[in-house]
Amino acid sequence: KAGASYQIKISTAALQTKTLASGGLNSILGQASIGSAGQAGSLVAMLDTAINNISAKRADFGAKQNRLEATVRNNANVIENQSAARSRVMDTDFAKETANLTRTQILQQAGTAMLAQANALPQNVLSLLG
Repeated sequence: KAGASYQIKISTAALQTKTLASGGLNSILGQASIGSAGQAGSLVAMLDTAINNISAKRADFGAKQNRLEATVRNNANVIENQSAARSRVMDTDFAKETANLTRTQILQQAGTAMLAQANALPQNVLSLLG
């Protein structure tokens, strides 16, 4: 319907915060020791893993968001096309019914004229005889 509102509800499983292997970023940084190159390299590797995980999740959410936006655009297009089609059908029916009304009125007027002529026929015969 024109003016109708449409809603899309998306249920998601409970989102849980993921912690890094050692108990979270704060825990990692709290226990971080960069006393040696190996420890610093280990910390950098853990942070790289965390960044990669976050980037992967962001990419996943971005892809889902793009799909939803495309679906919304498509649905808006479908609604517009259906509204235009409905309008064309209604216009077509209106034109057809207008033509039918005109046809019926012409037939009615012709029938009335024929009845008037038939009623006048006895008068014409009497005037010829009289």
